[in-house]
Amino acid sequence: MALSLSKAPDLARRRVGRALDETGLLCVTLLEGLRRTWDVRQWWGEFVEQCWFLARVTSIPVMLIAVPLGATISLQVGDIARQLGAQSGTGALLTAAMIQQVAPLAAALLVSGVGGSAITADMGARNIRDELAAMEVMGINPVHRLVTPRLWAASMVSGLLCSVVILAGVLGGYYFNVIQQGVSPGAFFDGSTTLLQFSDLVITLFKAWVFGFIAAAVACYMGMNCDYGPVGVGRAVNRAVVVTSIVVFATNYILTMIYQVLFPPRF
Repeated sequence: MALSLSKAPDLARRRVGRALDETGLLCVTLLEGLRRTWDVRQWWGEFVEQCWFLARVTSIPVMLIAVPLGATISLQVGDIARQLGAQSGTGALLTAAMIQQVAPLAAALLVSGVGGSAITADMGARNIRDELAAMEVMGINPVHRLVTPRLWAASMVSGLLCSVVILAGVLGGYYFNVIQQGVSPGAFFDGSTTLLQFSDLVITLFKAWVFGFIAAAVACYMGMNCDYGPVGVGRAVNRAVVVTSIVVFATNYILTMIYQVLFPPRF
């Protein structure tokens, strides 16, 4: 028992050091992928292909998630607002929640869970088949050729999905709040202008754009550094989704805190 307790600090130190090493390598992968962004001709074709793939696999799931999510928020908020005699504020609260927090997080998690897992599996398969090593032997940087287009494709699709989440969520909330609960359409939309400002939409799209970069960078890094064999690829996919979720929520908190300091909310 004493021996085990004496080894505990060393084990914790090694795990912290390994986590810091992987964080540094992840940042290096992200920055190296952005370094050759100007050379568009080298990655334009892969970029278009990845954009189409990510949009195709995430567009329908994001609407299937956003509509019931907006309806659920509308029902819960509408019930509380009715008890307080403030049903006209349901639309404003729903729209503010969808734009400020729900939309970028939902878009990022879908890009990570659906598209990011596919990216990790693809990069992992290339790794275990030694395709990445073969590219380096031929003088081709695999980060510039493979990671750069996926970074920009994931960020663009994440921004577009954010808009889809907002639209689908507000439509779902409109149906249940106006048609089911009897709130007038004018009252549903009128209060939104009092709680929101143009900078809210800008920061939302910016957060979705950043989250797309994070999802693609983590997916590419995990795939390019996975263990050999199918088990290694599967573990890399699982780790990519978990790490992306943690980093996205932490980044969302930091960006939201900075934004609220610079642009205080309106009341």
